[in-house]
Amino acid sequence: MPRQTMTADQIVRAAIELLDEEGLDGLNMRSLGTRLGSAATAIYWHIKTKDELVRRAADAVWAEVELPELGTTGWRAAATAMATGMHAMLTRHPWLGQAFGSHLLYGRGKARLDDYSLAVYEQAGFTGPEADQAAATVFVFVLGSALGPAAQVSLTRRLSRSGENAEQQLAGTIARSTEIAMDFPRLRERVGTTDYAAAPDSSFEFGLRAILDGFASRLAAGG
Repeated sequence: MPRQTMTADQIVRAAIELLDEEGLDGLNMRSLGTRLGSAATAIYWHIKTKDELVRRAADAVWAEVELPELGTTGWRAAATAMATGMHAMLTRHPWLGQAFGSHLLYGRGKARLDDYSLAVYEQAGFTGPEADQAAATVFVFVLGSALGPAAQVSLTRRLSRSGENAEQQLAGTIARSTEIAMDFPRLRERVGTTDYAAAPDSSFEFGLRAILDGFASRLAAGG
């Protein structure tokens, strides 16, 4: 694709696809150029560095989170929809959680969500710094909840690239950790009745409800 006809948006969309498939380690201008049918040098006419490309890709995926209209939605329903949408987006793009720890991320997509989040908790009744604290609490919980699936994708990809059998490696690790768990009474009760290596079903929903219940109780006590 000649640089005259290539756009920055096309490059970012292709980068997101490559990141979803290969992760941060698999993103490079040569692979991206191949995907776009263009020389890597043509990309630099639009986006100067890999860091800038990751920042733009990260900001673009925030637009996937749907934000319900606050005027017709209660604060709790809006908070639940926003957090659930964020969690789903982070699970679809497991590289984004990793990028938080290795890149400086900012942009209009993330700012849109942050502004909406503050509006939700202001509508709930939080004022001043407490609105920021409520928004940050939910954001950190959602991000942390999505790190498990993201880490699993990243680990499986790394093991596969090393030429080792990823499934055998993971199975061996689970077997050894299960053996260790047998020395601890509460873990021993759960071995054999649950998937010891995974969080219980609906853990995200449980945690989000608990946080929002706590917000509601705090607001009621203060009001």
